[in-house]
Amino acid sequence: MEEPQGANFVTTPVDLPDEIAHPFAPEGRIDPFVAYRWLQRHSPVHFDRRSGAWLITGHAACSAVLRDDRFSAARGQRQRARRDDLPVSMLTTDPPEHQRLRAPGSLLLGPAAVRSVFGGISNDLAELLGALAGRVDAVEAIGEPLATAVFARLFGLPAHEWGVFAAMAKAASVNLDPFAAPALATTGRMAMSELSRYLDRETSDCPAAQLAADGRITRAERLGILGLAVVGGWQPLAEMVGNALYWLLPRPAALDWMRAADEGRGRLAVDELLRLEAPIPFTARVALTDVPLPGTEPTPGATVPRDAAVLIVISAANRDPAVFDRADELVLDRSPNPHLAYGAGAHFCLGAQLVRSVGALLLPELARRLSPENAPELVWDARVVPRRLTACPVDLSDPAGGTRDGR
Repeated sequence: MEEPQGANFVTTPVDLPDEIAHPFAPEGRIDPFVAYRWLQRHSPVHFDRRSGAWLITGHAACSAVLRDDRFSAARGQRQRARRDDLPVSMLTTDPPEHQRLRAPGSLLLGPAAVRSVFGGISNDLAELLGALAGRVDAVEAIGEPLATAVFARLFGLPAHEWGVFAAMAKAASVNLDPFAAPALATTGRMAMSELSRYLDRETSDCPAAQLAADGRITRAERLGILGLAVVGGWQPLAEMVGNALYWLLPRPAALDWMRAADEGRGRLAVDELLRLEAPIPFTARVALTDVPLPGTEPTPGATVPRDAAVLIVISAANRDPAVFDRADELVLDRSPNPHLAYGAGAHFCLGAQLVRSVGALLLPELARRLSPENAPELVWDARVVPRRLTACPVDLSDPAGGTRDGR
């Protein structure tokens, strides 16, 4: 692809050194932070010839793009490798249409909705952990069932259907990956249609019922909001468990801190763990006009030209040493913590309250059950989206003492 031109276009072509793999290349995906650190030092705002998009890695520039309505999220979603249209939702619209959908969406994911189901989620977590002991995969045995319980409560699904919903949610989560191969993308599109049909139902006494009763949106828009909640929330919530344990398991002091954490400290820890390993590492926008962006001293910024595709690399911004002291270290009580894992601006994640609350509930209790010895070697999956482990085996003690395999 030719480099973009524009009246105010200012940049110096920058290529990674040969010894540093591109963060989206197969050989660079396991540890993209080597490339991100180099780009932040040398060119935090630049046109990336490999992806054909502007790659934004500096925190100041990423924050500016996320908050600037001169960048279109709707057009950004159409920059995916896949060309099928996503359902109409907050993700695929810009202001003022975005705000029109976001207000009803808060009935499903906002603070009041979270409070209404939190007692049930607490009971589900206690039951889930109480049934586990010995060696388990934390994502499959804890993360996925917990994410299923959370969304089942939000949607008012009967317990006997939770397994069906989980299978649909897992299949539809393929839509998270903008680089999915064509055959897999087709499967994901079909799974999304099946999920929408499943969720097109009458419910009562749940946040989804409140959403359905809202006369400001159409049936198609309601289903788009429900589908976005699942695709954007189910797998990231499940993967958050493994991503958090990657940092906690080899650090006995961090596990001790987490075991003693109350709700407030738990929320701080959730934010810090998401800062270090956000399941969704980047988001896309398209510039609606020429827009100058800030750099990081001594590196100047650059002007992104009109119609340019932009990738806001949240994972890079979250470890920018210009903003975060000890940027690559785990500081569980970090405050303030201006990370961008939930986004920023008009598209700030509606589910942020849900993630913080569920994480603060889960992680201290899970830490109390973890066997402190023999921390496993954990390996990152080669996919770009979501950022996840290949597996997360852990040893859980039995609530009655010991483990059920006799250790």
